Amino acid sequence: MSHYPPPGTRFPDFSAAATLPQSDSDLLGHRDDRRVRHGALRRSQRAAPLVVLGCCTLFLLLSAWTPGFVNRTVVDGVPIVLLLGLLQFPLIWLAVVVYDHAGHRLETGGPDENESQEAPADLPDEVRW
Repeated sequence: MSHYPPPGTRFPDFSAAATLPQSDSDLLGHRDDRRVRHGALRRSQRAAPLVVLGCCTLFLLLSAWTPGFVNRTVVDGVPIVLLLGLLQFPLIWLAVVVYDHAGHRLETGGPDENESQEAPADLPDEVRW
């Protein structure tokens, strides 16, 4: 019958090991920052279509209930309603870009995707994984 560990084996001294984290924020470390960044990307992805919907609704309400205001000319016979209508196109494209960018960052994990696989540089060698 074999013994594990063999008789006479000395165990390493663990008294010099790093101390354990005392709080949840120490335990989570940089992963907590990733959770905050993930939430911010989610909010921007939700906000983009809502901003466009709000602006389009405002445009329709102004057109319906304030015809005197929107029919005023700004420059050389160009009415305000035409400028507001043309402003909708770049606003929609900007929302599409923001939505797509936030979705891409959520899928790929952002620019520092490999950060979770490496130990932070400020940890001692005994704690590195």
